[in-house]
Amino acid sequence: MKDQLAATALALPAEYADIRYEENRKVRILYEGKKLSDVATTASSGGHVRAYVDGGKAISSFSDPDRAESIARSTCVSAGLAGKLREKKLRVAEAPVVAQSFPLTPRTDPRSIPLKEKLDLATHYNEIILAEPNVVTTQTAYDEFASRRLFVNTEGSVIEYELLNCGIVGFIVTKKRDVVQRVRFAFGGCEEYGRLLDREDDLKERITKACELLEADPVKAGVVPVLLDPSEAGVFIHEAFGHLSEGDGLQNNPAFRARLQLSTNLGQPILNVSDDPTLEGRPGHFLVDDEGVRGLKTRLITEGILTGRLHSRETAAEFDEPLSGNMRAVDAGYTPLVRMSNIFIEPGDSSFDDMVSTIDRGYYLVGARGGQTSGDQFTFGAQWGYRIENGRIGPMVRDINMSGELFSTLEAISMVGDDLAFGERGGCGKGSPMQTNRKSGTGAPHIKIDAVTIGGV
Repeated sequence: MKDQLAATALALPAEYADIRYEENRKVRILYEGKKLSDVATTASSGGHVRAYVDGGKAISSFSDPDRAESIARSTCVSAGLAGKLREKKLRVAEAPVVAQSFPLTPRTDPRSIPLKEKLDLATHYNEIILAEPNVVTTQTAYDEFASRRLFVNTEGSVIEYELLNCGIVGFIVTKKRDVVQRVRFAFGGCEEYGRLLDREDDLKERITKACELLEADPVKAGVVPVLLDPSEAGVFIHEAFGHLSEGDGLQNNPAFRARLQLSTNLGQPILNVSDDPTLEGRPGHFLVDDEGVRGLKTRLITEGILTGRLHSRETAAEFDEPLSGNMRAVDAGYTPLVRMSNIFIEPGDSSFDDMVSTIDRGYYLVGARGGQTSGDQFTFGAQWGYRIENGRIGPMVRDINMSGELFSTLEAISMVGDDLAFGERGGCGKGSPMQTNRKSGTGAPHIKIDAVTIGGV
């Protein structure tokens, strides 16, 4: 198939075209409380074509590889028709021709582990949670995704590569009187199955927090300084800033495109933000993207200055900026989008104790609990928190939301910790239809923000 698809691509009548064929396998095990509600292994295969002709673009997907040539040629015809209607012609930036394989070789490969072992592991962790008297229900899931992909294009690239991710994720729900609390947990989030084993102590720590929250007071609203733990800080930088670093989101958004010109000052010199798919063992790790471009570390913010952006070949040409290797699709049914890999705040030189000591009255927020963004406005929850009083950590608080405006909040980051940590749960939704990509991670050290709006859930 490889030689046939490569020959097909080279013969296509297009300024640029590519074909991606893939074979995917998913494993899903799900407990909801005591009920084992899902045990499934599914497989799928198919291909995707993109073509640029006369400044127009068209895409198609196919399931039968024997039809790849006819569908690719039809896609080129559609791209040419689209080009006749476009005033502003599309083009792609130059990229190196790559002819290479990129296999994955984890020490303990989840693809080699029997389904029974995976079920037993999920059962074991779920039973640990249910043994706590205050727990009213759980959700415990084993999730695995493996993909073998072949990429060819009209320039002569022929690339074979793999994607792999496994994890155990879920939440713990506790109740006492009329107070109900939910705490998340996540183990793994990478290619290595061994990261899922022997995590009982970590799980029990989460169970303890879920129980302690039942006795905690609700947070009091106000505009106060906060200290964010690495989980909360990582999700903040991903959601509030990271999506505005993706070139396809800015491509047709003149307001934010003007606001986010390179060399714009976004924060104090202590703030450095990068995106790096080369970090092994992190959820967003990959070697080559779905456009045949090698993944690269991109410095997005350097000493408070906007210095980089995440690109496809199309958006790199549009912005006249370097390629970053961030174009990815969840499977053959979707066209690639510009996606973050592992976005993180680089470590600073402040200790946790030093940051706490500078806050007279504020909060320490721990554990990301989702949220939403709209343009430059954001709202995020924290799984739990603590009051900070006179430079010391005080009582636990619950039901926490943090909200604000992105640019003023970036400027208000006044201290960055020396304790960079990455989350073990990947995932990011984007596009229409929505593509939820597992291969997206976040990281950060503790950070201090001088003023944000705190409110209750």
